[in-house]
Amino acid sequence: MTSPIKSLIKSQQAARALLSQRLALEPITTLPEDLIPQTISEGYAIQSALNSFLTHAGMGEQVGHKIGCTTPVMQAFIGIDHPCAGRIFSQTVMHGSARIPHGGFVKVGVECEIAVQLAHDLPAQASAYTRDSVAAAVGAVMAAIELVDERYENYRTLGIPTLIGDDFFNAGCVLGKPVFDWQSLDLAALVGRTTINGVEAGRGTGALVMGHPFNALAWLANSRAEYGQPGLQAGEFILLGSVVETKWLQAGDEVSIEIDQLGSLQLSVDA
Repeated sequence: MTSPIKSLIKSQQAARALLSQRLALEPITTLPEDLIPQTISEGYAIQSALNSFLTHAGMGEQVGHKIGCTTPVMQAFIGIDHPCAGRIFSQTVMHGSARIPHGGFVKVGVECEIAVQLAHDLPAQASAYTRDSVAAAVGAVMAAIELVDERYENYRTLGIPTLIGDDFFNAGCVLGKPVFDWQSLDLAALVGRTTINGVEAGRGTGALVMGHPFNALAWLANSRAEYGQPGLQAGEFILLGSVVETKWLQAGDEVSIEIDQLGSLQLSVDA
């Protein structure tokens, strides 16, 4: 059995290997064989170490979470049959509309998401959270664009634990105006649309997110407890998963994402 100290050292070494490639915008190749995480738990341990390094490298504090593969369309697209989570940093968060440099990513894409901001903590607990129990902690709901970066030489062969270690594609987000009276909305029925250069590229409903967006929030709260991570904290926001398949972008693209009753967001990609 590997000692806790050896496991910690291995996680930090793997995190540093990912860090150098990520900051250099080099496609991430497989880790050295002795550092490849074999389990989901090892993946999250690497993620924790990597995110600490990224904060010190200037990415800012960890202010939000993303959940990937919560919808059938994204599970089929990525080829993973269960959700995976990552963190989002303050320096990568934009609001309302944004411009990004095409050259600032390996291969940038966008996802159309419903997000929540917490008004109350969701600490780790022995009993599992449910859709209904997490609802009491939600202070606001908003539309969001997740920026994703396919910064991998081949994500299909890299392994799920390594993808988790690297925050599962996340490269930032654009957040919409918070809706505080969300209780009047049927979140499962809301339709989200992605439009690129004036042409609709895809649409989907909130029900695609594990039956209801709050089921994804409950999953995250339970997952963090399962893998020994800190609970979710008031003030944090969570991107709950894309209702439209990822759309990869070219320089000059103009993107609009709209979710019924939550508003629209715009993103421009500079050369």
